[in-house]
Amino acid sequence: MKIKVCGMRDKENIESLIALKPDFMGFIFYNKSKRLVTDFPKVKIPSTIKKVGVFVNETIEEVLNFVEKYQLDCIQLHGDESPEYCKKLLNSHLERSRKINSDYVKLGIIKAFSVDENFDFNTTKLYKNCCNYFLLDTKGNDYGGNGIKFNWEILQKYKGNIPFLLSGGISAKDVNEIKKINHPQLIGVDVNSGFEIKLALKDIEKLKEFKSNLL
Repeated sequence: MKIKVCGMRDKENIESLIALKPDFMGFIFYNKSKRLVTDFPKVKIPSTIKKVGVFVNETIEEVLNFVEKYQLDCIQLHGDESPEYCKKLLNSHLERSRKINSDYVKLGIIKAFSVDENFDFNTTKLYKNCCNYFLLDTKGNDYGGNGIKFNWEILQKYKGNIPFLLSGGISAKDVNEIKKINHPQLIGVDVNSGFEIKLALKDIEKLKEFKSNLL
């Protein structure tokens, strides 16, 4: 079970999280987010931990600027980005790599979907050729970060082949319920507010216990 910890920005907190060896570490570059990263911390993050930049309806040019500046491994698209946008982003990344004569490193794409009882899982089919993972989050007033869960029973409606991360208000007390979910494409969880001491500052001990119990 993979673990993505999102909403990071404090240098010492990031260094402590690195010791837990999560699979993904998320940095939010959405201007309206309370966890917006304005000054990327100077921390050496090992290549085994994928650096994920979170964007909402941002221009492709600006996304690629962040990819280049911070050497991001994955992009999480948490807005209304279309399949065409995802394909263009990947192609533009390839073209930019060629222009600057750099070794091409494939950019991972995580497309987030806001899920409630009325969500049409057929929507995900449109993205099957341009995304590495889906992230299924709770539909709320904001683009993520709402801190609430959706009914996980409806995950069985998803019949696609793209693996997904479960998100939305997950906390330490949800371990047993997560382990009960029987879905072939569930490969991990995305956690954020449920493990915060305060905005963008995670409780490392709580995360350590959560990871141990989940795995």
